[in-house]
Amino acid sequence: MPAIPDDFHDLFEKPTFAHVVTMLPDGRPHTTPVWVDYDVSDNRLLVNTERHRRKAQNVAENPDVSVSMTDPDDPYRFLSVTGTVVETTTEGARDHADELAQRYMDDDYPSEIQTERLLLRIRPDDIFHN
Repeated sequence: MPAIPDDFHDLFEKPTFAHVVTMLPDGRPHTTPVWVDYDVSDNRLLVNTERHRRKAQNVAENPDVSVSMTDPDDPYRFLSVTGTVVETTTEGARDHADELAQRYMDDDYPSEIQTERLLLRIRPDDIFHN
């Protein structure tokens, strides 16, 4: 299983927006901009969402996803990961949303949570970068 190259770990230390692609029930792709994180020790991309969101519903049916991000400091530097959501958990998801809010907004998580927070843990199967 491929790992995110060390020289791309910085993308997960700054406010890098990613686009996650999940598959709708009818087979069409659904793309959503997201905050993204990386668990180096477990080699998992992390996407935080709410249970009622379309992407959460989609991965419950089909766990295959694609995640693409562009370095906010260099638009020609990118990382693209095709993988599988191997775990959807509520454990630590709320705290993780607050951690991401600090990175992306330098503030507490601003939105009212309408349903339960979920953490999507994505195993990289293919990695492309430049």
